[in-house]
Amino acid sequence: MSAYDPSNVFAKILRGEMPAEKVYEDAKTLAFMDIMPRTDGHVLVIPKAPARTFFDLGQEDLAALFASVQKVARAAVAGLGADGLSIQQFNEPAGGQVVFHMHVHVLPRWNGVSLRPHTGEMAPRDVLAANAEKIRAALKA
Repeated sequence: MSAYDPSNVFAKILRGEMPAEKVYEDAKTLAFMDIMPRTDGHVLVIPKAPARTFFDLGQEDLAALFASVQKVARAAVAGLGADGLSIQQFNEPAGGQVVFHMHVHVLPRWNGVSLRPHTGEMAPRDVLAANAEKIRAALKA
């Protein structure tokens, strides 16, 4: 397994070097819209601690991460009126990981609607912003 690379895209988002449609942030985590969503309201939740994979994250940061995942997931379901939810987390290329900063996918789901394939196609910014606003509003409720 490789070492953590601080030039990864999520590290750049954490440092403010790249934009992101933020949904939630606290002292240990950041949640933002996936720019290549596999479902409407697809959110990524990341630790602020530099960790390549699940195995690299300390227990305190892991607990904080999954507390944020739960908070964001509840808001995504409520804010978007989803029928269910998928949570995904991948480790290393063999496990499907593409960005090498630990992250969790929060995917609101609707009955009869399949996940879109991961094609690399970016969603329009206004669509991401509208979905983010619905999730942020549910977080405040």
